[in-house]
Amino acid sequence: MIEIKDLHKSYKMGSNSLHVLKGINFKVEEGELVAIMGSSGSGKSTLLNILGMLDSADSGEYNLDGVPIKNLSETKAAQYRNKFLGFIFQSFNLINYKSAAENVALPLYYQKVPRKERQEKAMKYLERVGLKPWADHLPSELSGGQKQRVAIARAMAAEPKVLLADEPTGALDSKTSYEVMDLIQKINDEGNTILVVTHEEDIAHMCKRIVHLKDGVIVEDKKVEQVRAEQYV
Repeated sequence: MIEIKDLHKSYKMGSNSLHVLKGINFKVEEGELVAIMGSSGSGKSTLLNILGMLDSADSGEYNLDGVPIKNLSETKAAQYRNKFLGFIFQSFNLINYKSAAENVALPLYYQKVPRKERQEKAMKYLERVGLKPWADHLPSELSGGQKQRVAIARAMAAEPKVLLADEPTGALDSKTSYEVMDLIQKINDEGNTILVVTHEEDIAHMCKRIVHLKDGVIVEDKKVEQVRAEQYV
């Protein structure tokens, strides 16, 4: 599903170079739920940006579902993102003047899915995250947890190969965080591949595998006994 070999990334800082990723090797199989952990400056955000085709590596290989991801034009990168990936952000990134249903339907618009089908799929995924009655509500009328559930529905609507969640519980209180992780676990139970970037140990242990980054290298990669979030909901 995802295969990364000897990935390096540096950024120019004036006359110096900051070596952010230093030879990352990393493989994710279909259906995994993986937490990527690391303190600020560990390289986890850069890795996520490369996985999400928002940035590119200086050297190394990245294959996604058998497709080599390299030397992509901005247009091709956008096409691949739409085809392969769903994004869930800490800050939700909903469009304020569009309803929940319109937000969920947006990726389908870019995929040129006909309007009627977009609306049907948006309702289907809002129902799956428990928000069908809020379909016509604007983000300003929703709680933080509800906004994140809309964002998860939006990420899933295009039926991506991989969901990338960047600190999905970072802006939420503990109870709401566990509700969101319960939803992410249930989505994973259906066979969806999910990567969760987090700095919270309890959230990481709700995944099935934890990858620790430190100073641009993977220092630990281990399978863990998953803690089910539903017991806290």
